[in-house]
Amino acid sequence: MAEILKDAAAKSAHGTDPELAERVRLLIADIEVGGEAAVREMSREFDSWAPEEFQLTPERIEEVIAGVDLGTLDDIRFAQTQIRNFAQAQLDSIGDTEVETMPGVVLGHKSIPVGSVGAYVPGGRYPMVASAHMSVLTAKVAGVPRVAACTPPINGGVPAETVAAMHLAGADEIYLLGGVQAVASLALGTEFVDPVDVLVGPGNAFVAEAKRQLYGRVGIDLPAGPTETLLLADDTVDGEICATDLLGQAEHGPTSPAVLLTTSRDLGLETLAEVDRQLEILPTADIASQAWADYGRVIVCEDKAEMLAMANDLAFEHVQVMTSDDDYFLENMTNYGALFLGPMTNVSYGDKVIGTNHTLPTQGAARYTGGLWVGKFIKTVTYQRVTDPESSVLIGEYCSRLCAIENFAGHQAQADIRVKRYGGTAS
Repeated sequence: MAEILKDAAAKSAHGTDPELAERVRLLIADIEVGGEAAVREMSREFDSWAPEEFQLTPERIEEVIAGVDLGTLDDIRFAQTQIRNFAQAQLDSIGDTEVETMPGVVLGHKSIPVGSVGAYVPGGRYPMVASAHMSVLTAKVAGVPRVAACTPPINGGVPAETVAAMHLAGADEIYLLGGVQAVASLALGTEFVDPVDVLVGPGNAFVAEAKRQLYGRVGIDLPAGPTETLLLADDTVDGEICATDLLGQAEHGPTSPAVLLTTSRDLGLETLAEVDRQLEILPTADIASQAWADYGRVIVCEDKAEMLAMANDLAFEHVQVMTSDDDYFLENMTNYGALFLGPMTNVSYGDKVIGTNHTLPTQGAARYTGGLWVGKFIKTVTYQRVTDPESSVLIGEYCSRLCAIENFAGHQAQADIRVKRYGGTAS
């Protein structure tokens, strides 16, 4: 039976805060009615940002990029190469198909990129440059013809590295605009931006709620909640690396769960001590310490089977496996956003550079969906063709009887007319 060495002081919040949801609803409604004027008012109020134009011109983009350190640009290009390579490999695994199921009955499907994507790249304390790679670049690899990217200003200025990443990733339009006003503008369209078909990218609680409310008018990548990290570890690793990896994700926000499941009680105790030590020196300890206090857990499991069962039940966004048998978890885990196998990799690699996408399911959504990938930007659509009269008659006879069971007279008539025309008699 599992032993809890540290439990969460707070319960992870699932669902929507009614007050936040109502506030977001009103903001979206204001934009729908007021258009650019409403967006400008919100931008002034929330970001102290009121430029002549929200969209950056090509000349302004080049000017911004010219001010970015050349080494930083090389680092961005390296990361984008890794992400592009893996997205292309994923795209190559998606194929059109066509099959003749009966004589003269041809069924098929085609993979068609969506027409336009709105990519939101967060700013604030953590300007998430990597989100430009994950959203803009992946959409362009998928073949999306138009990607409009938004990122908020930071302290009234242009986040140069983020703009550089957006541009190098292939963004067709770049807007300096944040929050609900950004994603609602992309979804609804305003005087300065045409509406998009799909919204993607992480953001704060307001952005996440806006995407939830806008879903249906546009597609979205997936519901987003606080970052989650889960470590599955045994005595093949030490407390220092476990504590580092837990706090490395707890710094995302004060409600980010960070959990260690281990078969080693000694490792659990060592990790707890290491967390306390590292929080004394971690520059982001103000955030990480609150997340750890409220949502951090250390649980000792009887064996790897119990670890597996608990991990699948948690269905966390990030799962880092550092054990003597990592493949056991690769082969048997079913509920996770992304797996990180062995001590030589970690969640930060996936977040920033290794090539997999960092936009992943949270709050149990890993039970029914994976994360953002090239396939999220592609519609798989079907078609059918019947060229053999006998097959049309045969299918029509079955269809007619099945329509009659459901009382769909019009549907039945569609089948009957073909039975009559191609078979010579009505069914």
